[in-house]
Amino acid sequence: MSQRPTLEEIRRAPKVLLHDHLDGGLRPETIVDLARESGYGRLPTTDPDNLRQWFEEAADSGSLERYLETFDHTVGVMQTREALVRVAAECAEDLAADGVVYAEVRYAPEQHTAAGLSLDQVVEAVLEGFELGSRGRDIRVGTLLTAMRHKARSMEIAELAVRYRDVGVVGFDIAGAEAGYPPTRHLDAFEYLQRENAHFTIHAGEAFGLPSIWQAIQWCGADRLGHGVRIIDDISEDGTKLGRLAAYVRDKRIPLEMCPTSNLQTGAAPSIAEHPIGLLRRLNFRVTVNTDNRLMSATTLSREFAKLVEAFGYGWDDLQWFTINAMKSAFIPFDERLSLINGVIKPGFAQLKWRT
Repeated sequence: MSQRPTLEEIRRAPKVLLHDHLDGGLRPETIVDLARESGYGRLPTTDPDNLRQWFEEAADSGSLERYLETFDHTVGVMQTREALVRVAAECAEDLAADGVVYAEVRYAPEQHTAAGLSLDQVVEAVLEGFELGSRGRDIRVGTLLTAMRHKARSMEIAELAVRYRDVGVVGFDIAGAEAGYPPTRHLDAFEYLQRENAHFTIHAGEAFGLPSIWQAIQWCGADRLGHGVRIIDDISEDGTKLGRLAAYVRDKRIPLEMCPTSNLQTGAAPSIAEHPIGLLRRLNFRVTVNTDNRLMSATTLSREFAKLVEAFGYGWDDLQWFTINAMKSAFIPFDERLSLINGVIKPGFAQLKWRT
């Protein structure tokens, strides 16, 4: 009988992923193929194994410029309908192979129009790919449409998300550099989404502190926080005293989309053992565990869980708690969330607990 869940056991668990970027999860072999087909000649290497290593080293370099360069290459080969269909289908396949039963995958449509695709064509291609990759597999994939916070197209992307919400787009997001680009710059888009009864999350509290979180929630009305790790700045080190913002986030059960490995790479936490997720879980915040960018972080959701097991001694009950938190926080209807919790997640974990 194993004392703690192993990586192989965790892979068999039914998992839920809320924060995963489509352009951060490509297979290196696919990048090489697509670059060759499209004539993209800027890859640092065309050997898939070397390319995988380059992405991991660039993401771990501590240089923001080099980290962002990795996305230049993935987005660079995702400019045709065929490329988008393939990347989305493989994303669904890879997540399903890791035991993910529900995922919300995000991307910025405006970044995939350089070769002439319209925003609608981009969305339709990605939806087609997710449908293809999910077919015959135990996974459901919803799409989040992301607007870039340093651009001025957030209203256009919000309208796009509402237009496609009945066919697979489950919500909206803004991403990009937080410093200098507060979420309130896109207030018209968030107010529009609220009027349309639409769901949205906001990248906040990753590279910037409490003001970013406060604006995302109290000005913009975010349903969830992308990362949100800096909420720790409003909590005493021993966890006995919460500031008003942290208390509000916990009291309102606002979900935190935490991405441990990615947070280490961006300097939001010094190590997994020192990641705020440990204290926030102990204080019963609505914490969820996510991958962010699987290629750059050389990770899967199972690996993220395994790292937490090693750092904090978590068992199956903890992993189930994180998973149900995520499913409760998903942007699909309540009855569908409940069906997955009671019909898939709880039985799946019960079987694993019994086996181990």
